Amino acid sequence: MIRELKTLVAVAEQGTFAAAGQKIGLTQAAVSAQMQRLEAELGFALFDREGRAARLNAMGQQILAQAHEVIRLYENLSSSAAGPAATGRVTLGAIASVQRALLPAALAEFHRRCAGCRTRVIPGLSMELIHLVDAGEIDMAAIIRPPFAVQSDLRWTSLAREPFRLIAPRHVKGGDWAALLASQPFIRYDRASFGGRQVDRFLRRMHCTVQDVSELDELEAIVELVANGVGVALVPQTVAWRRWPAKVRALDLGQHTFHRDIGLVHRAPGTLGEPARLLIQLIESCAREQLAGAPQ
Repeated sequence: MIRELKTLVAVAEQGTFAAAGQKIGLTQAAVSAQMQRLEAELGFALFDREGRAARLNAMGQQILAQAHEVIRLYENLSSSAAGPAATGRVTLGAIASVQRALLPAALAEFHRRCAGCRTRVIPGLSMELIHLVDAGEIDMAAIIRPPFAVQSDLRWTSLAREPFRLIAPRHVKGGDWAALLASQPFIRYDRASFGGRQVDRFLRRMHCTVQDVSELDELEAIVELVANGVGVALVPQTVAWRRWPAKVRALDLGQHTFHRDIGLVHRAPGTLGEPARLLIQLIESCAREQLAGAPQ
């Protein structure tokens, strides 16, 4: 509720949801959603809504006064509990492959530099994590680039461009990826994810008819199924897979190669705290270092 109370203070100071959103780096819709959630939790309305203005009613004025005190106590509690070195908290979302490949090194360096700062990593699909950033629930998210433009008040920072390969069990012969797709059982990258939708669009564009045997989102599980001879799959070659497992071979798609773009979506740097800005820089740096030795 602390986040919602801070937004309430911004609305009271700025006079409208839109202006408050501009100040704290949220969309008007996200501010409205937070205020509705706060009213639902408290059990009464806080505003007399007239046009675009957001005027606090009598109950809203009482809650505003208490909100200032609650925020002050919360911030004092946080700093006294963690000691004088505490510098805040950064919350980020990340898809599974990024959590394994890019975050450990970046987080380790971050905590060396900000010993008193806490971090929390939220797992999820790219679409879910974009919504959390937009709603102000998390500071940033490491995701697959969506097939649409992100909201105007959000920023996209590119990290990696991962080529898709057809992977097949080592014992399955043949070097024609199209023939293998047509003849072998197909393990599908979950179409609920942006990456899975890329695979689906590729298959339709190439007029490939496949024999679906399984559909899942976890890339490591897909690779393991291929290694165990269940079928073939189209997956991105992430930095974690500079070398494929011994029981798997990868076929290049040649001129038909498509890519999965990985990056960070976050609010404008000016609206983020110094710890969050530092973590963005460290994740970018780790991505550059890891990609330097990755397959092209």
